[in-house]
Amino acid sequence: MSTKWNLDPTHSEVTFKVKHMMISNIKGQFKSFNAEIDADDDTFKNAKVNATIDVDSIFTNNTDRDNHLKSAEFFNAEANPTITFESSSLNDEVEGNLTVNGVTKPVVLNVEFGGVNVDPWGNTKAGFSFETKINRKDFGLNWNAALEAGGVMVSEEVKIAGELQFVKQA
Repeated sequence: MSTKWNLDPTHSEVTFKVKHMMISNIKGQFKSFNAEIDADDDTFKNAKVNATIDVDSIFTNNTDRDNHLKSAEFFNAEANPTITFESSSLNDEVEGNLTVNGVTKPVVLNVEFGGVNVDPWGNTKAGFSFETKINRKDFGLNWNAALEAGGVMVSEEVKIAGELQFVKQA
């Protein structure tokens, strides 16, 4: 019998970083997302993870850039309002399928299990950190601009990271 763990969104974040103009990194986050884990026990070995991110919640601290990222030149949020991840197991590396912009590709997340603890209100919580790198062009996120001095406006590599806390369901 498996146990369900629901995301604690107030203690979780999903962020990304991409090189801009080949000289610095621009960071962003998704403010609205959800995830759940089905696990056989508190070790989380061979658990199943399902996550959904609301593309419209993208935030880079620049409204014009956020709107451009939501447009058909990038995420096409109107046609593809969510990013999803479904895993087959949860160990030190999590293999699963990531769907972005209507394109599904296998990815591997490097995961650090922070442990399980009980909060002052009696809720059992589990914490995880993850990171991965993807090539945005693999997901049809192709927009770019050549720079006069060489290189491009936006790198193909995107670093994705998260700090996630889950609450054990009774």
